[in-house]
Amino acid sequence: MSKLARNTLIGGALIVLLLIIFSSSTFKIVDAGERGIIYRPFGGGLDTEVVFGEGFQVIAPWNKFIKYNVKERTAEETMDVLDRNGLSINVDVTVRYFPTHNSLPFLHRTFGENYENQLVKPEVRSTVRQVMGRYTAEEIYSKKRAEVELAIIQEATKILNENFITTKAVLIRSINLPQQIKGAIEMKLQQEQESLAYEFKLEKEEKEAERKRIQAEGEARANKIINSSLTPSLLKMRGIEATLELSQSQNAKTVIIGSGDGGMPLILNQ
Repeated sequence: MSKLARNTLIGGALIVLLLIIFSSSTFKIVDAGERGIIYRPFGGGLDTEVVFGEGFQVIAPWNKFIKYNVKERTAEETMDVLDRNGLSINVDVTVRYFPTHNSLPFLHRTFGENYENQLVKPEVRSTVRQVMGRYTAEEIYSKKRAEVELAIIQEATKILNENFITTKAVLIRSINLPQQIKGAIEMKLQQEQESLAYEFKLEKEEKEAERKRIQAEGEARANKIINSSLTPSLLKMRGIEATLELSQSQNAKTVIIGSGDGGMPLILNQ
């Protein structure tokens, strides 16, 4: 074998060896639900302009390639908070979120890959404590629960969005009060419901009484109008009309003219 051929063979082997060594650092696969960012130690550090999408990617072997899972994730927290009066309340909260794709370099620079424990959970805990601290236990448990949940969702979503996290939902799974306080609130709510039911019944009866009064007054006015219009002449005319109609009927009868009261006809069936 000639020296040139031997050198070519050695050179090719070295190239293959280098490719094998650096292949894991050069060729990257970004799976579905992932995004990649790059850190260039010799070229400006973290690249905040480029976010690599799914598929096959080629990078220089001396650069650091960082992959992020950008699928929707769930974080659950159970915590004790204080209401406006200092009463301890136990709350279970769930937040559904994912890192904002185009903001991954900034998320990485500020919080790193452990952003859930560095950002998401602390901010959710802080928001829940701040919001519930503005209400009493009774309001949180019953009267203003929807308002409390909405405030937590809005405030947590705002702070997380400002820090490169897209929030899908913040859910209050349960609110647990000390049993004695819970019992007192439930008894108060029951009494309020009973009072509302009694008031509704009274209002219904009052409306029914008013309806009957109006009906009676209407009937009295109608009778008064009818009585005032029933003169002897009108009654006699109506009687004559009725006699004529009866005389034309096919039924057998005897009509005696002038034998009734006021000279009205008297009709006898045979």
